[in-house]
Amino acid sequence: MSLTLTNARLLTMAGGDLGEIAKGWIRIEGETIAALGEGEPPEGVGERLDMHGDLVMPGLVNPHGHLAMTLFRGLGEEVDDRLFRYILPLERGLMDGEAVRAGTRLALLESIRGGTTTLADMYYFEEAVAEEVETAGLRAVLGQTIADFDAPDHAGIDEGFARADALAAGWAGHPLITPSIAPHAPYSTGLEVMTRVARWSDRTGLPVQMHLAETRPEVDWARREHGATTVEVTRRAGLLRPDLIAAHLMYPTEADMDLLAEAGVGVAHCARANGKAGRGIAPVTALRARGVPVGIATDGAMSGNTLDLFSQFAPATMFQKIAGGSRALLPPREVLRMATLEGAQVLGLEDRIGSLEPGKQADLIRVSLSDPRQQPLYDLAATLVFSTLPGDVVSSMVAGRWLMKDRTVGTLDAADILAGAGAVADRFRARIARIDMGTGAA
Repeated sequence: MSLTLTNARLLTMAGGDLGEIAKGWIRIEGETIAALGEGEPPEGVGERLDMHGDLVMPGLVNPHGHLAMTLFRGLGEEVDDRLFRYILPLERGLMDGEAVRAGTRLALLESIRGGTTTLADMYYFEEAVAEEVETAGLRAVLGQTIADFDAPDHAGIDEGFARADALAAGWAGHPLITPSIAPHAPYSTGLEVMTRVARWSDRTGLPVQMHLAETRPEVDWARREHGATTVEVTRRAGLLRPDLIAAHLMYPTEADMDLLAEAGVGVAHCARANGKAGRGIAPVTALRARGVPVGIATDGAMSGNTLDLFSQFAPATMFQKIAGGSRALLPPREVLRMATLEGAQVLGLEDRIGSLEPGKQADLIRVSLSDPRQQPLYDLAATLVFSTLPGDVVSSMVAGRWLMKDRTVGTLDAADILAGAGAVADRFRARIARIDMGTGAA
């Protein structure tokens, strides 16, 4: 199939800048970008589609989240102990494979409608997640979670590794889905399990996803148990490596950041979820100054409520400005880079996605810039970061396939998805009522 998008404002993200073309075209052959340029396209065969001046840019990359946790969105927001009172009992008691599918479908629908074309997930029943992602048509790095606490899908560490093995075998060589393993965090796995994870990654050649330096108790655990920082413990396990996707990274020391840079670790920054939890401001500016790639991520909807990356942009830059006392810090063009090419680098996919360049995969979105809140348009990057909403995303494409056109998602049934998520939420409400009455905490 040959398709040429014409009369488009292009944001290529190629090279060191935005690569903005005020009026241009892009030709797609099958799954890949064949050519692009300024002005009118050369004559050729195939379909032409007029973008009517809308923006065409790389699809957004979300390098950290928990898809199925859309089912926990807004639950127990004012309850200090909601994790132990509600979340963990609900996970252990009700999050079976079918519930995970329902929550994942809801997350995928939201992600497509918000302009995300690539995402990373770490949760349970990850083979079921992979099947749903394949149906939706998104690109993804999917990690089977392993932890030393009671998990919904495995009773012990060995069973968790068996699930990771099955995920790796079942999705090996898939064009859109990269299997991975996801130790929950250093404190919830321990040095021995983390070392085993490193050997697993060495054997399979697959990436690792892990929460790292996310909370003060995690930092305290590392000092108490190992006399080191949590990043140093991770290095001892052999997990500081280019294929580690480190989520949050709220509390690294200066020496930690040097270690991360030397090891080539990628970081997923969840500004909105971190701020909502009152954890402070991650040292994004300092990390990137050392050459550490940092992507913009949502975390799960339990923590940040939305899987909309546009809602992450303003907090990400504002927090750095607040921390550094200057409006010049982390400018909008850098936020866009983090949400596209740099996010792809965090996932090890920068040779395939993240920018619009010949030879790369045709993962792109069409964004309208016509809403009054986006006008007048002086600075495209600032408009996208501070004024644009997910509803401005008109269409979405992955590997040359339209997932959404004119705000209609063609790969998923929205009504069915909302009904399925609502049915699980009803079961959650019934269990919460029992917990509050003291008759059903598990």
